[in-house]
Amino acid sequence: MTGGPRTLTVPLRRSSTGPELYRGVRVDPLLRAHRGLVVLLAAALPVLTCALLTFARDAITSATAVLILVVLIVAAAATGQRAAALLSAVTAALAFDYFLTQPYFTFTIADPHNLEAAALLLLVGAAVGEIALWGRRQAARASRDQGYLDGVISAAASAARSSSASLVEQVGAQIADVLRVDRVRFDPATRYGGPTVGDDGRIVSSGRPLDVARLGLPTNSTIALPVVGGGRVRGHYLLTASSRVSRPTATQLRVAVLLAQQAGAGLTADALAHDAAGPPDGGGKDSIPATVSTDRSARLPAGGCQADTVKVRRTGTGG
Repeated sequence: MTGGPRTLTVPLRRSSTGPELYRGVRVDPLLRAHRGLVVLLAAALPVLTCALLTFARDAITSATAVLILVVLIVAAAATGQRAAALLSAVTAALAFDYFLTQPYFTFTIADPHNLEAAALLLLVGAAVGEIALWGRRQAARASRDQGYLDGVISAAASAARSSSASLVEQVGAQIADVLRVDRVRFDPATRYGGPTVGDDGRIVSSGRPLDVARLGLPTNSTIALPVVGGGRVRGHYLLTASSRVSRPTATQLRVAVLLAQQAGAGLTADALAHDAAGPPDGGGKDSIPATVSTDRSARLPAGGCQADTVKVRRTGTGG
C-alpha cells in the first residue's frame, strides 16, 4: 500500500528553571524578575549600614567601615547586575562621607585622610564590582562551552544507535538552540547559492565573509549549513533568523558545524547500509528524511518550558 507524505511532530522542551544568561552574565531568573527591587536594595543597604555605624563611630576606624561597605558592594555585584554594583559603590561613598566623616551629616570632608578613604571606597568598590561581574561572565562562558560539548557528545552517541531520521531531527534542534535562530530545516539538496557556513564556522555570502559578530546573522535570507559525511555533501540545514538579530560567536558556529558533521556521519552510515542491503521492497520509514524543520516560535506551554516544534516530512511508501 502506497502512502503519501507523512509528518511527525515532536515537542522539544527546555526547562526555564536555573540560572540564565542576561547580557552574557549568569543571572538567577528570580533576581532578574525583580531587577528594580534588587537595584533599590543595593543602593539602600550601604546607607542603612552607615546610619547604624554612627552608633559605634568611636569604636570602629574608617578602614573598618570601608571594608564593611566593600562587602556590600561585592554582594550587589554578585547579583549579576552592573547597575546594582555601580549604584551600591556610589551610595556607599556618599553615605560614608555623610555619616562617618567630620563634619557629620554633611557632604564636606575636613580630614584629607577621610577624603582619600571615600575616594578609594568609590574606586575600589567599582573595581571589585566589575571583577565580580567578569567572574560571572567567565562562569557563564564555561557553562556554555560545556553545554556545546555535551551536545556534540550526545549527537555522536545518537549517531551510533539512532536512525538517520531521528538523528537529523535531534541535531537540527541542537543547532537551533546553539545559534538561537527561529527555524532550522534540513534539505537533502547538495547545492545552495545563498549565505553558507564554512568548515571553519565563517559565513560566506557571494564570496565575501560576513561580520556576524557585528551585524548578526542575515534576517532577509536563509543561511545554509552543509551536512558533510564520507567526503560528500549529504544535504544542508537551512537556518532562518527573521524575528530577531542573532549574533552567535565563532565558537557557537564551529559547534554547529561539528553537530552537522555528526548528522552527516549518520546519513553516510545509513546510505552505506542501504546500498549493501539493496533497495527495500516497501520502502522503510526510517530512510533519509526529505525535510526536517525545527520551529522555535511556538508559544510557551504551561509549566514554564519552551516547546519547539520539530517537523519531519518523509516521502516514500509505507506499510
